[in-house]
Amino acid sequence: MLTTCMTDWLASWRKWRQAYHFSSSQPISSTKKIQSLPRLPSMLANKDPLFLTGVTFPSEYPDSQDSLVKLTVYDAKNKSQESSSFLGSTTFSIGDLLRAKDGRLTLSLRSADGVCPAGTVVVSRLKMGEVEEADHIATDSSSQKCPLVCEPADQSCIDREDYALTGPVFRNPVCKVYRFQTVDSKWMLVREQMEECTLSFTIPKQLLSLYIQEDRSRLQDLEELGELSPHWDNLRKEVVMRYGGIIGSYQETLAELEKISGSFKPSCCKAQKSLEFIPINLHTQRMRVTCPQRTDALYDIITVGAPAAHFQGFKCGGLQRLLSRYEAEKKSFSTAYQCIYYSPQHTAKAQEVLSTVSLLQPLITSLADQLLQAALEHSSSGLKDALKSLSDKTEQFVHTLKDELVKSALLALHAARPGYVSKSQKQTPVLCHQQSQGGDLNHSPVQGLPGHSPATPDTESPVACNNVKGGDGGSLKHQDSIPHHKEYDEEEWDRVWANVAKCLNCVIAMVDKLLEGDNSKPEPAPEQQLADVITSHNPGDWREQLSPLVTRLKECVLEVVEKAKRAMTFVLLQEAVCSIPQGLHLQQRRDVVFSQALAALACGFVMRLYAGLQDKDFLRQLHLVGLVAQFESLLSTYSEEIGMLEDMEIGISDLQRVTFKITEAKADDLSDLQPSVCGRRDHFTVEVPLPQVIFQTLPEEIKEGRPLRVFPVLFNVGINEQQTIAERFGDISLQERINQKNFEILEAYYKTLREKVPLECLPCFQTQTDIKELLETLGQNVITKKRKNVEILWIAGTICRRLNGIRFTSCKSAKDRTSMSVTLEQCALLRDEHQLSKDFFVRALDCMRR
Repeated sequence: MLTTCMTDWLASWRKWRQAYHFSSSQPISSTKKIQSLPRLPSMLANKDPLFLTGVTFPSEYPDSQDSLVKLTVYDAKNKSQESSSFLGSTTFSIGDLLRAKDGRLTLSLRSADGVCPAGTVVVSRLKMGEVEEADHIATDSSSQKCPLVCEPADQSCIDREDYALTGPVFRNPVCKVYRFQTVDSKWMLVREQMEECTLSFTIPKQLLSLYIQEDRSRLQDLEELGELSPHWDNLRKEVVMRYGGIIGSYQETLAELEKISGSFKPSCCKAQKSLEFIPINLHTQRMRVTCPQRTDALYDIITVGAPAAHFQGFKCGGLQRLLSRYEAEKKSFSTAYQCIYYSPQHTAKAQEVLSTVSLLQPLITSLADQLLQAALEHSSSGLKDALKSLSDKTEQFVHTLKDELVKSALLALHAARPGYVSKSQKQTPVLCHQQSQGGDLNHSPVQGLPGHSPATPDTESPVACNNVKGGDGGSLKHQDSIPHHKEYDEEEWDRVWANVAKCLNCVIAMVDKLLEGDNSKPEPAPEQQLADVITSHNPGDWREQLSPLVTRLKECVLEVVEKAKRAMTFVLLQEAVCSIPQGLHLQQRRDVVFSQALAALACGFVMRLYAGLQDKDFLRQLHLVGLVAQFESLLSTYSEEIGMLEDMEIGISDLQRVTFKITEAKADDLSDLQPSVCGRRDHFTVEVPLPQVIFQTLPEEIKEGRPLRVFPVLFNVGINEQQTIAERFGDISLQERINQKNFEILEAYYKTLREKVPLECLPCFQTQTDIKELLETLGQNVITKKRKNVEILWIAGTICRRLNGIRFTSCKSAKDRTSMSVTLEQCALLRDEHQLSKDFFVRALDCMRR
């Protein structure tokens, strides 16, 4: 059946939809001459056919009640030769359908001469939730009936109650509606809805801004290292120049993205430099199933091209291989550039310390001010609350800096100052010293650098705790971070670091004394109480006694932050120096891949959150444990797709550094519902705003801003002809290692979930296979040597849905292999969960793939 439409402004017939599949299998006889039609799809001649595909009028061609719809029916005679004969046609207006009783029109087909009746067509207007439970009436060949699912063009396929919430994030919906028969001869209504996501562009643009901001901050930190010896100063200048190039490149890319107003990157643009941070073909796919006497079911999946640096290419491999090679050559680079080798663990620790102290220092200052304000107001409860928060954050601050790496780096930085001569160098000059990855950081890593004669060490005593009687504590004497022209005092850092804890103890002791004195004061008579307020009692006394101690605490914290920042910046300088041969391209490549992966993850998280806002069990799981995000990859382990898979592995693994936070939108305007990103490369937080009415219904833990974790896992099974070559003549160890590693992550997630959330809170499915049993089966398949073992993907996807997870499917461009996988998964869900008739399985599959 061919569907065409004509409106007043078009003044011509436009083809909307050609329906292909029928429900009945009884052939009819016809004596009409068979003629060949161009590109006619394969179909079967049927008696009383039912068209499974609905007709939707796109919004770009708006219809009205006066718009005419023309149905042309052909009789398919020869499937292999794609030939058919014209049976008849009929015309109706949309207004006629809207006004029709029961939403149905019964129309007579007319032959080509417009005289001879050729049968009857029944056109139905259906909405989601309306399912025809009764069997349709079969008739003879002279009066065939063809029920057709038809929808109007005003995007009625979108749930209006959901659209107000998802509008700013998802757009450009494409909908299809089908009716399929179940095993008990009932009819299920299936709607597919595919949408683009604005996060395809908004997340990468925000990340680029954060990258630029972080790299600028790093340049500033390098400048604040102070005076260095000529050797180290030249290395610093070269690193600064390299970072300047990266910042300039990111600024150009961001400027190009700001000019684009779209929300979608097609696969033909995957190697375009200005779009390299944008995910390829990112779509959301939702299948909604309505069955008789059952609640509606939703099945979501996100399709996206493999997160990879397509513009940079894969000639030398992907991130996993490049990073392994870089770490293997890093020691030789450190020798060549006469710098210090720090292991990846030390570098990661340096980034963590920088990020933590930068976050905690202003927070401690703010809490200290709150403590003084509570003292000024003479509020006992406010003083207790402020002191508790201040103590917690200060203890966290001290614990973060309790690391030998900081102490060792301070010594190394001292050795990099002009005129430094170490004790050992006086006795035996050494060319260069390298710290082994497992070496003792207490030993100096700076032998062999230019120096000077040592002098008497600085013996300034640590700041002592002042008595709690409120006497003058004096101000701290600031020391230079690294003393010049002196032998470095290796114990200095221990004293400075310990001063923070001592100052905190002084503040706690003073607060306890103030509260104790307030509680022991006898209750005066009302007249005396009024007199005390007027004459004798001054609420500022508490503040005056606390102020010197709080000021000293803040000064100690600031001094520690300055030293720690310089020490950790010096560690990161070594990392940047070792990266000079690659021109920091590795970091750029990792930024690109992570940007694509995070945009896809944010899209999936928002979609899953919107779908589960009314599910208390899901929300409980969300804040207690977090969600699993399962990425299904169909890349082969052959040629350039090996590099793509290596990029994707690192990009998905880096998503472990991401947490989500749900916030209350400032206004109910849909434009305020766009998620935002904050943080640094070592940790990012995605904030998802919700309208006030919805936000108030969330659990208290989520409303208080608890970080929500996501556990990304990646399973890959190549399925194309290149994978056949790889399995016969190549190497598939990369795929095997990825699957084994991520199976262990998935298994650990399930164990944690089982400990914190009752399994009864998980969604119910018709297939009652236990999750533990599914995991055992998955583990066996992962270690089994079997070609193209797609069972791994099937079982992993099933486990993900059973665990309330987020499903992703990827291949090179998220087109052919991805679409085949998604449609097969959807039909399998209809069969296993909704009793799709086996006679309809292949037809439904073909129907979805049209």
